[in-house]
Amino acid sequence: MKDQDINAIHRYLDEAGDTTFFGKGKTDIIGQNGVSKCFIIGMVKFKEPLHEIREKVIALQKSVCSDPYFKEVPSIQKKIAKGGYYFHATDDVPEVRKLFYDYIKTVNCSFEAVVGRKIMNIYTNKHNGRESEFYADLLSHLIKNKLSGGGKIILDIASRGSSTKNVNLQLALKKAIGRNTKIGKPVATQVVFNVQNHHTEPLLNISDYFCWSIQRLFERGETRYYHFMQDQISLVVDLYDRKNYTNSGNYYTRKKPLTKSNML
Repeated sequence: MKDQDINAIHRYLDEAGDTTFFGKGKTDIIGQNGVSKCFIIGMVKFKEPLHEIREKVIALQKSVCSDPYFKEVPSIQKKIAKGGYYFHATDDVPEVRKLFYDYIKTVNCSFEAVVGRKIMNIYTNKHNGRESEFYADLLSHLIKNKLSGGGKIILDIASRGSSTKNVNLQLALKKAIGRNTKIGKPVATQVVFNVQNHHTEPLLNISDYFCWSIQRLFERGETRYYHFMQDQISLVVDLYDRKNYTNSGNYYTRKKPLTKSNML
Protein backbone atom coordinates (compact mmCIF):
# COMPACT_ATOMS: atom_id res chain seq x y z
CA MET A 1 0.00 0.00 0.00
CA LYS A 2 1.28 3.47 -0.88
CA ASP A 3 2.20 5.92 1.91
CA GLN A 4 -0.55 8.33 0.90
CA ASP A 5 -3.11 5.52 1.12
CA ILE A 6 -1.89 4.56 4.58
CA ASN A 7 -2.11 8.18 5.75
CA ALA A 8 -5.65 8.46 4.44
CA ILE A 9 -7.00 5.63 6.57
CA HIS A 10 -5.11 5.95 9.87
CA ARG A 11 -5.92 8.24 12.78
CA TYR A 12 -4.09 8.24 16.12
CA LEU A 13 -6.12 8.74 19.29
CA ASP A 14 -5.08 9.40 22.88
CA GLU A 15 -6.52 11.15 25.90
CA ALA A 16 -5.77 13.50 28.79
CA GLY A 17 -7.24 13.68 32.26
CA ASP A 18 -9.05 10.79 33.90
CA THR A 19 -12.53 9.28 33.98
CA THR A 20 -12.79 9.18 37.79
CA PHE A 21 -15.91 10.66 39.40
CA PHE A 22 -16.24 8.89 42.77
CA GLY A 23 -13.98 8.12 45.68
CA LYS A 24 -14.64 5.77 48.56
CA GLY A 25 -18.27 5.58 49.62
CA LYS A 26 -19.43 7.09 46.30
CA THR A 27 -18.04 10.48 47.32
CA ASP A 28 -17.78 13.11 44.59
CA ILE A 29 -14.04 13.77 44.16
CA ILE A 30 -14.05 15.65 40.84
CA GLY A 31 -11.21 18.17 40.86
CA GLN A 32 -9.82 16.87 44.17
CA ASN A 33 -6.69 14.90 45.09
CA GLY A 34 -5.27 14.90 41.58
CA VAL A 35 -8.59 13.97 39.95
CA SER A 36 -9.25 15.98 36.79
CA LYS A 37 -12.25 18.23 36.13
CA CYS A 38 -12.58 17.01 32.56
CA PHE A 39 -11.57 14.18 30.26
CA ILE A 40 -10.31 14.73 26.72
CA ILE A 41 -10.03 12.39 23.73
CA GLY A 42 -8.08 13.67 20.74
CA MET A 43 -7.21 12.45 17.28
CA VAL A 44 -4.30 13.25 14.95
CA LYS A 45 -4.36 12.99 11.18
CA PHE A 46 -0.92 12.89 9.58
CA LYS A 47 -0.34 14.25 6.10
CA GLU A 48 3.13 12.90 5.44
CA PRO A 49 4.56 9.36 5.41
CA LEU A 50 3.85 7.64 8.70
CA HIS A 51 7.06 5.60 8.77
CA GLU A 52 9.16 8.77 8.49
CA ILE A 53 7.40 10.43 11.43
CA ARG A 54 7.64 7.25 13.47
CA GLU A 55 11.38 6.96 12.82
CA LYS A 56 11.96 10.57 13.84
CA VAL A 57 10.01 10.14 17.09
CA ILE A 58 12.02 7.01 17.91
CA ALA A 59 15.25 8.88 17.17
CA LEU A 60 14.19 11.68 19.53
CA GLN A 61 13.32 9.16 22.23
CA LYS A 62 16.78 7.64 21.91
CA SER A 63 18.41 11.07 22.06
CA VAL A 64 16.64 11.82 25.34
CA CYS A 65 17.72 8.47 26.79
CA SER A 66 21.36 8.98 25.79
CA ASP A 67 21.62 12.64 26.81
CA PRO A 68 23.66 12.96 30.04
CA TYR A 69 21.54 15.99 31.00
CA PHE A 70 18.54 13.67 31.51
CA LYS A 71 20.44 10.80 33.10
CA GLU A 72 19.11 11.44 36.61
CA VAL A 73 15.51 12.37 35.71
CA PRO A 74 13.35 9.81 37.60
CA SER A 75 10.42 9.80 35.16
CA ILE A 76 12.72 9.00 32.24
CA GLN A 77 14.72 6.33 34.05
CA LYS A 78 11.52 4.71 35.33
CA LYS A 79 10.16 4.33 31.79
CA ILE A 80 13.49 2.97 30.52
CA ALA A 81 13.45 0.34 33.29
CA LYS A 82 9.84 -0.63 32.53
CA GLY A 83 10.31 -1.33 28.85
CA GLY A 84 11.48 1.80 27.12
CA TYR A 85 11.16 5.56 27.21
CA TYR A 86 8.36 7.31 25.34
CA PHE A 87 7.16 10.92 25.32
CA HIS A 88 4.30 11.57 27.74
CA ALA A 89 3.57 15.21 28.49
CA THR A 90 2.29 14.69 32.05
CA ASP A 91 5.53 12.96 33.10
CA ASP A 92 8.10 14.76 30.95
CA VAL A 93 10.29 17.52 32.34
CA PRO A 94 9.96 20.99 30.73
CA GLU A 95 13.14 20.63 28.65
CA VAL A 96 11.84 17.41 27.09
CA ARG A 97 8.41 18.92 26.47
CA LYS A 98 9.98 21.83 24.59
CA LEU A 99 12.07 19.42 22.53
CA PHE A 100 9.06 17.35 21.49
CA TYR A 101 6.70 20.28 20.95
CA ASP A 102 9.30 21.84 18.66
CA TYR A 103 9.40 18.63 16.66
CA ILE A 104 5.60 18.33 16.44
CA LYS A 105 5.47 21.86 15.01
CA THR A 106 7.45 20.58 12.01
CA VAL A 107 5.01 17.73 11.27
CA ASN A 108 2.29 18.21 8.68
CA CYS A 109 -0.72 17.10 10.72
CA SER A 110 -4.04 18.24 12.13
CA PHE A 111 -5.64 17.54 15.49
CA GLU A 112 -9.18 17.58 16.82
CA ALA A 113 -10.52 16.80 20.27
CA VAL A 114 -13.66 16.39 22.32
CA VAL A 115 -13.63 17.69 25.89
CA GLY A 116 -15.98 16.11 28.40
CA ARG A 117 -16.64 18.21 31.48
CA LYS A 118 -17.16 15.90 34.43
CA ILE A 119 -20.72 16.80 35.42
CA MET A 120 -22.18 14.42 37.98
CA ASN A 121 -25.83 14.42 36.87
CA ILE A 122 -24.82 13.75 33.24
CA TYR A 123 -22.54 10.95 34.40
CA THR A 124 -25.14 9.23 36.57
CA ASN A 125 -28.11 9.69 34.23
CA LYS A 126 -26.65 9.64 30.71
CA HIS A 127 -23.70 7.31 31.34
CA ASN A 128 -25.28 5.16 34.07
CA GLY A 129 -22.40 5.99 36.40
CA ARG A 130 -20.01 3.95 34.25
CA GLU A 131 -16.60 5.29 33.24
CA SER A 132 -16.61 3.14 30.10
CA GLU A 133 -19.89 4.68 28.89
CA PHE A 134 -18.58 8.18 29.59
CA TYR A 135 -15.55 7.33 27.43
CA ALA A 136 -17.73 5.83 24.69
CA ASP A 137 -19.92 8.93 24.51
CA LEU A 138 -16.93 11.23 23.99
CA LEU A 139 -15.40 8.90 21.42
CA SER A 140 -18.66 8.72 19.48
CA HIS A 141 -18.71 12.49 19.06
CA LEU A 142 -15.07 12.49 17.96
CA ILE A 143 -15.63 9.95 15.18
CA LYS A 144 -19.19 10.71 14.05
CA ASN A 145 -18.10 13.07 11.25
CA LYS A 146 -15.72 10.42 9.86
CA LEU A 147 -18.44 7.95 8.84
CA SER A 148 -19.81 9.34 5.58
CA GLY A 149 -16.76 9.52 3.32
CA GLY A 150 -16.70 5.86 2.35
CA GLY A 151 -13.71 3.54 2.29
CA LYS A 152 -11.99 2.42 5.46
CA ILE A 153 -10.59 4.21 8.49
CA ILE A 154 -8.32 2.65 11.10
CA LEU A 155 -8.45 4.25 14.54
CA ASP A 156 -5.16 3.52 16.29
CA ILE A 157 -6.26 4.15 19.85
CA ALA A 158 -4.29 4.24 23.09
CA SER A 159 -5.20 1.39 25.42
CA ARG A 160 -7.24 2.41 28.46
CA GLY A 161 -8.42 -0.60 30.44
CA SER A 162 -12.09 -1.51 30.10
CA SER A 163 -12.81 1.70 28.19
CA THR A 164 -10.97 0.41 25.12
CA LYS A 165 -12.26 -3.14 25.21
CA ASN A 166 -13.82 -3.99 21.87
CA VAL A 167 -17.37 -4.08 23.25
CA ASN A 168 -17.08 -0.49 24.47
CA LEU A 169 -15.44 0.76 21.27
CA GLN A 170 -18.29 -0.82 19.32
CA LEU A 171 -20.74 0.97 21.64
CA ALA A 172 -19.05 4.27 20.70
CA LEU A 173 -19.35 3.42 17.02
CA LYS A 174 -23.02 2.48 17.43
CA LYS A 175 -23.69 5.84 19.13
CA ALA A 176 -21.88 7.70 16.34
CA ILE A 177 -23.86 5.87 13.66
CA GLY A 178 -27.10 6.60 15.51
CA ARG A 179 -26.38 10.32 15.62
CA ASN A 180 -25.66 10.40 11.89
CA THR A 181 -28.81 8.42 11.12
CA LYS A 182 -30.97 10.90 13.04
CA ILE A 183 -29.83 13.78 10.83
CA GLY A 184 -30.01 11.78 7.63
CA LYS A 185 -26.28 11.36 7.03
CA PRO A 186 -25.29 8.15 5.23
CA VAL A 187 -22.84 5.83 6.97
CA ALA A 188 -20.50 4.56 4.27
CA THR A 189 -17.16 4.17 6.06
CA GLN A 190 -15.78 0.94 7.50
CA VAL A 191 -14.29 1.64 10.94
CA VAL A 192 -11.56 -0.57 12.41
CA PHE A 193 -10.27 -0.10 15.96
CA ASN A 194 -6.62 -0.92 16.60
CA VAL A 195 -5.82 -0.69 20.32
CA GLN A 196 -2.15 0.08 20.92
CA ASN A 197 0.19 1.48 23.56
CA HIS A 198 2.90 4.13 23.62
CA HIS A 199 5.71 1.57 23.79
CA THR A 200 4.80 0.01 20.45
CA GLU A 201 3.29 2.99 18.60
CA PRO A 202 5.33 6.22 18.88
CA LEU A 203 2.77 8.21 16.88
CA LEU A 204 0.47 8.10 19.92
CA ASN A 205 3.04 10.31 21.69
CA ILE A 206 2.10 13.17 19.39
CA SER A 207 -1.62 12.81 20.11
CA ASP A 208 -0.82 12.76 23.84
CA TYR A 209 1.01 16.08 23.63
CA PHE A 210 -1.84 17.74 21.77
CA CYS A 211 -4.35 16.45 24.33
CA TRP A 212 -2.20 17.72 27.20
CA SER A 213 -2.06 21.22 25.70
CA ILE A 214 -5.87 21.32 25.69
CA GLN A 215 -6.10 19.92 29.20
CA ARG A 216 -3.78 22.56 30.65
CA LEU A 217 -6.05 25.28 29.28
CA PHE A 218 -9.25 23.78 30.64
CA GLU A 219 -7.86 22.70 34.00
CA ARG A 220 -5.42 25.53 34.78
CA GLY A 221 -6.09 28.34 32.34
CA GLU A 222 -2.62 27.90 30.81
CA THR A 223 -2.90 28.94 27.19
CA ARG A 224 0.75 28.91 26.09
CA TYR A 225 0.87 25.25 25.04
CA TYR A 226 -2.41 25.55 23.14
CA HIS A 227 -1.32 28.79 21.44
CA PHE A 228 2.02 27.22 20.46
CA MET A 229 0.21 24.36 18.71
CA GLN A 230 -2.88 26.27 17.60
CA ASP A 231 -2.17 26.24 13.85
CA GLN A 232 -2.38 22.43 13.89
CA ILE A 233 -5.53 22.22 16.06
CA SER A 234 -8.50 22.24 13.71
CA LEU A 235 -11.36 21.61 16.15
CA VAL A 236 -12.10 21.35 19.88
CA VAL A 237 -15.63 20.49 21.01
CA ASP A 238 -16.56 21.37 24.62
CA LEU A 239 -19.20 18.64 24.58
CA TYR A 240 -21.23 19.24 27.74
CA ASP A 241 -21.02 23.04 27.78
CA ARG A 242 -24.79 23.44 27.52
CA LYS A 243 -24.69 27.20 28.02
CA ASN A 244 -23.04 27.58 24.61
CA TYR A 245 -24.94 24.98 22.57
CA THR A 246 -26.72 27.59 20.46
CA ASN A 247 -25.22 28.01 16.98
CA SER A 248 -22.42 25.56 17.85
CA GLY A 249 -21.03 27.96 20.43
CA ASN A 250 -19.22 25.06 22.07
CA TYR A 251 -17.19 24.38 18.90
CA TYR A 252 -13.74 25.99 18.72
CA THR A 253 -11.66 26.32 15.56
CA ARG A 254 -8.60 28.18 14.32
CA LYS A 255 -10.83 31.18 13.56
CA LYS A 256 -12.61 30.89 16.91
CA PRO A 257 -9.91 29.76 19.34
CA LEU A 258 -10.13 28.72 22.95
CA THR A 259 -9.30 31.36 25.55
CA LYS A 260 -8.70 31.50 29.30
CA SER A 261 -12.47 31.89 29.69
CA ASN A 262 -12.78 28.19 28.83
CA MET A 263 -11.08 27.25 32.09
CA LEU A 264 -13.32 25.10 34.27
